[in-house]
Amino acid sequence: MKLAPAIASLAVLFAAPAAFPADPIKIGLIAEFSGPFAAYGRQIGTGMKAWLKEHGDTVAGRKIEIIERDTTGPSPEVAKRLAQDLITTDKVDFLAGFGLSPNALAVAAVATQGKTPMVIMNAATSIITTKSPYIVRLSMTLPQVTEPMALWAAKNKIKKVYSIVSDFAPGIDAESAFQKAFTAHGGEIVGSVRVPLKNPDFAPYVQRAKDAKPEAVFIFIPAGEQSVGFVKAFAERGLRQAGIQVIGPGDVTDDDVLEAMGEPTLGMITTHHYSFAHDSPQNEAFRKAYASVSGAKQRPNFMAVGGYDGMAAIAAVVTKLGGKMDAEKAMEIFKTYKTESPRGPIEIDPQTRDIVQSVYVRKVEKKGGQYLNVEFDRFPHVKDPVKEATKEAAK
Repeated sequence: MKLAPAIASLAVLFAAPAAFPADPIKIGLIAEFSGPFAAYGRQIGTGMKAWLKEHGDTVAGRKIEIIERDTTGPSPEVAKRLAQDLITTDKVDFLAGFGLSPNALAVAAVATQGKTPMVIMNAATSIITTKSPYIVRLSMTLPQVTEPMALWAAKNKIKKVYSIVSDFAPGIDAESAFQKAFTAHGGEIVGSVRVPLKNPDFAPYVQRAKDAKPEAVFIFIPAGEQSVGFVKAFAERGLRQAGIQVIGPGDVTDDDVLEAMGEPTLGMITTHHYSFAHDSPQNEAFRKAYASVSGAKQRPNFMAVGGYDGMAAIAAVVTKLGGKMDAEKAMEIFKTYKTESPRGPIEIDPQTRDIVQSVYVRKVEKKGGQYLNVEFDRFPHVKDPVKEATKEAAK
């Protein structure tokens, strides 16, 4: 008789559902964490962690787990191998990051084969999203932030420009977008040169630009260490004293190294989608979260906001899926994504899976003892002009 209550209790115990925690949502973060482009991985990764700091690391009942993998630089074969391993061994739900375009392009086919959503947080070559139906971009394209520079320059009576760009896909994208729009509005390209992506010595190229006597030098180089190298050559060769203006997309006055470059950057005019100095409640909250995660007085730059917004978009997708991952449904949700970012309003173009956003005209000024990219004009709701031109041609 005494066994009856015990047996009954056991029956209830085994009948009750086990309260095991759900598996985490795994994000494979592929970026450059060492080598000359190490700041890219640091900025993107810290941006993602800033979002988790601000909003929590559990979404739809599932903890977010970020698995970092280092490409060490522009290494397409390494990036491809890392992506394959993340999908097959780590069973990630998303691939993310990608500071450099060659790495993103190498992984596109892997994302397609593995049917794994791939969130681009920086790589800016226009064609990237066309290489896989599983790619969505939360950063920018080079033509998107460069064409407005050409339009602004032409409007402000800059007539003669010398062009210097890095010799890889984003540099060629930037060069093409600027020259096409600038010459269409009456401008003249008085010379152009492409510099090596790795370890460039900018001094001879800057001297060549000075000798051509342009009104402005258009420059695109990868943000970070190369920005420092270009600005040093610009100052040493006396282009400012010669009355030559520097213009270009925002990489050259990257927020991450702007303080280090200092006085020679004053007056440089760029167009970009994010500035540390952008005035909004969302950016103030982002800067605060970034500082709390970075543990140092580092500024978030445009790559950090790409990581932050990419993480926000992933969280929104997981929430709408109720925590039940489905790659096809995830991509459909990405196409409807729209929010107010630290950079301003953003949304995803459902046809191209590229971001639509404001592009700001900024001038480097010194305010409150800081060097800042101060916004003074804006191009709203800008899409990638390369894909827009393709759409028009197809009509």
